[in-house]
Amino acid sequence: MKKRWILKEPVSLALKKQFGEIQPLILQLLINRGLDMQKKIDEFLQPEYGQDILDPFLFPDMEKAVARIYEAVKKKQRIYIYGDYDADGVTSTVLLANVLQAMGAKYDVYIPHREKEGYGLNDKAVKYLIRRKAKLIITVDCGISNVAEIETLKKKGIDVITTDHHTEPSQLPNSYAIINPKVKSCNYPYYDLAGVGVAFKLAQGIIARDKNNIFSAGFEKWLLDLVAIGTVTDMMPLVGENRTMLKFGLIVLNKTKRAGLKLLAEKSGVWPVTEEELINSENIGFVLGPRLNAAGRMDHANLAYELLITEDLKEAHKLVDNLEKSNNKRQQVVDKIIEEINSQDDYSKKNFILAVGKWPVGVIGLASGKIKDKTNRPTVVIGKAGTKLIGSGRSIPEFNIIEAFVKCADLFSVYGGHAGAAGFTLKNKKALAEFEKRISQLAEDSLGGKDLSPRLDIESELNLEDLDWELFDQIEQFQPFGMANSKPIFLVKNLVVESLRTVGNGNKHLKLFLRHEKMVRSFEAIGFGFGELIDKMKGGDRVDVACEINLNQYNGSRKLELKIVDLNII
Repeated sequence: MKKRWILKEPVSLALKKQFGEIQPLILQLLINRGLDMQKKIDEFLQPEYGQDILDPFLFPDMEKAVARIYEAVKKKQRIYIYGDYDADGVTSTVLLANVLQAMGAKYDVYIPHREKEGYGLNDKAVKYLIRRKAKLIITVDCGISNVAEIETLKKKGIDVITTDHHTEPSQLPNSYAIINPKVKSCNYPYYDLAGVGVAFKLAQGIIARDKNNIFSAGFEKWLLDLVAIGTVTDMMPLVGENRTMLKFGLIVLNKTKRAGLKLLAEKSGVWPVTEEELINSENIGFVLGPRLNAAGRMDHANLAYELLITEDLKEAHKLVDNLEKSNNKRQQVVDKIIEEINSQDDYSKKNFILAVGKWPVGVIGLASGKIKDKTNRPTVVIGKAGTKLIGSGRSIPEFNIIEAFVKCADLFSVYGGHAGAAGFTLKNKKALAEFEKRISQLAEDSLGGKDLSPRLDIESELNLEDLDWELFDQIEQFQPFGMANSKPIFLVKNLVVESLRTVGNGNKHLKLFLRHEKMVRSFEAIGFGFGELIDKMKGGDRVDVACEINLNQYNGSRKLELKIVDLNII
């Protein structure tokens, strides 16, 4: 689909004068990220762990939660970590398990089955925890909506510490302590922690109140590889405290002591690490994260948990092999679902896409996301788990999907999520028709008459004559890239096509040499998936390109190249 190029508003003259020592293009990137004060800029470009990581006791219930955990350990009470089945939930679970193990706690882990039990606490799990004589339950990446389940546990004399990062529901559970930056009464200075980020704050609190030297020096920082994985995989904004934790988490990840994680990175092609090619946020988002998520999508997330917790290399080999099989199966199932959905209807004229089938609920979110990306329409895919109809939605910036779901809340037995991604379970089959009617109308009210062609946000116009190693190094300071800090896309106008050819398997990609008219030197450019343009262009043509700036390293040589994101022939 043809994209709408949206160029960010240029930096004002006043800001250019205020930050006169900063290169104008770099200043534009900073302002685009809301970094308009020197303190914010320094924190972003030069994160300092001791200075930028916030005090965990800024959470109102943190002191209470930490004291209760120490009490449970001292009294040898059985503690359960109750996790979630995605990578954020699994890394949260492993992180707290590492902490409790170091404390010598009597603890166990419970991660629900995605399809059989669903998200959060459930009746089956509650009964199990009561039978197992749990005295303290710590939820991670879930629990904030489990009012009834937590009340049942409380009546049985079981305390629940709820750590979560999901939106505050209409009624909070009566937990012993709640640690969640999105609870309105919390006032924690940073809003966008992942579930694993919240679990890490609890770990920090526990370590800070260690009076018996339980934790070795550096114990806290060695947990940051898990924080990095969970934060990136759950698509949290990579600014503020998340950025600082990720920056240091990537350092830890590249030195990880976790046998299973190291082997997973090796088998998936991102290890061994070299100085030139360290594991980065992109490797997490597209390689490690999806594999860890595959466990809970295709069977049970315990597979991913066991892989991250094991110290046995032989066991790690078996677990990695099983995870690879799950990931391959996951890819095949998603492709099949999308093929079936595409054969059902022509969605190009609809504002909202809703597809229903007997599909496994573990992967419907992935299918929903892929269709949303292709059509640029909010999408909900509904699958079946036993007799239950479960939906997963992905949306575009113009349509807040969780707000829409709130207006359909009476049709759901449970729901939750964020503006761009949310899910639900319908109360019954009759609710499906009403849901389709309401959500279609909400989409029409919100999106009717709007241009829904895909939007391409461009950071700044770039003069190719200014592109050199110094500028590239300054752009690289914005690493690690991700949500709310995307890799910059620049507009380069009126370039002359010096030469072009197709490359790659099936000639799918386009290789060009481009230069401004008065330049002697040309820049190499690669357009992945742009091979079909070879018949529409020729040497001497002029083009505008939206592109990223890449480093191309091969056989010891280094050069800068343009990675084409979109292209217009003038």
